[in-house]
Amino acid sequence: MADKRRLMQGNEACVEGALAAGVRFFAGYPITPSTEIAEVMAERLPPTGGVFIQMEDEIASMGAVIGASLCGLKSMTATSGPGFSLKQENLGYASLAEIPCVMVNVQRVGPSTGRPTSVAQGDVMQARWGTHGDHPVVALCPSSVRETFDLTVEAFNISESLRVPVILLLDEVLGHMREPVELPDPVTLELKDRPRPLAPPGEREYLPYAAGDDLVPPMASYGEGYAFHVTGLFHNSAGFPTNDSAESERLLRRLMQKVEVRHHSISWAETQDTEDAGVVVVAYGSTARSAARAVKAAREAGIKAGLFRPLTIWPFPAHLLVRAEKARSFVVAEMNLGQLVYEVERHVCHRARVGRVNRAGGELLTPGEILEAIKEAAAWQ
Repeated sequence: MADKRRLMQGNEACVEGALAAGVRFFAGYPITPSTEIAEVMAERLPPTGGVFIQMEDEIASMGAVIGASLCGLKSMTATSGPGFSLKQENLGYASLAEIPCVMVNVQRVGPSTGRPTSVAQGDVMQARWGTHGDHPVVALCPSSVRETFDLTVEAFNISESLRVPVILLLDEVLGHMREPVELPDPVTLELKDRPRPLAPPGEREYLPYAAGDDLVPPMASYGEGYAFHVTGLFHNSAGFPTNDSAESERLLRRLMQKVEVRHHSISWAETQDTEDAGVVVVAYGSTARSAARAVKAAREAGIKAGLFRPLTIWPFPAHLLVRAEKARSFVVAEMNLGQLVYEVERHVCHRARVGRVNRAGGELLTPGEILEAIKEAAAWQ
């Protein structure tokens, strides 16, 4: 039997996942370390009938993605830290107007220009709170090349079915490293599309923001004969601006609730040796690879350590921490000076002590550094 494995870069796997999910529009602006996503997309997307366009900047890229999605196309963009900052205003617009789209952020050292070719995980809190106001957020974070493919597909599924922008958080190491992977046949994938209006085009019964019990309103596409209004202002079910406080609050609560009620179905985590662990390491992205090795070394040294690896960063999969219910110490390993650690502290407060091991200079945390943090946490007990 022929070997179907391919040596693939993380950024390339992201493109393959998007294509398998049905992406038909990409707008972006080159920025290290995400540029390969745009390069491969420019080559691969047009033969599928899709459109690739390099915009003049990151702000315009996000605007183009929103416009293409409103016209019915599964749409995405890719960037890194400085570009992620520039996209935040339009990300807020997409959240309030309920426009599906996928934004990939291959993280690098910041703030400002930082170190463009060096790895970091400093955009975790920006992914949650980067745009102003209360808004729904879904952010996924893979740790391998194959998982990058899988979570890119899931990002489109969540975005389309819930009508929310979804962020895929990679990092420079994951984006640029290569691993042998065997990708699934696209026909075997379960793909989801945005809910569609039941009323035929031209009928006045179509209200673009009238949601049923599932809290997700049906979405028509421009050019199909439906007349509807889209705005970044608070709006009523017809899409027109409103200054009614009660109506505005109902809208915002619905936007949040459509994600919150599906928390358990879209918040995923994987665990390693957590059933009897006294010390549990929480790590994500490429840092989780070092953490897995450190946990193994700790076990070999007689320390009952485990690993909790969130694949969904936002909403944080706190309900899965029950898998580490025996832990009395947690160590959060991050390539920043402390971000997700505060979410872990919030959920395990009063029952466990939380430590941290951090690095922000542009290099991976090593297994040895995490192992030393595990040993220190074990001594607390």
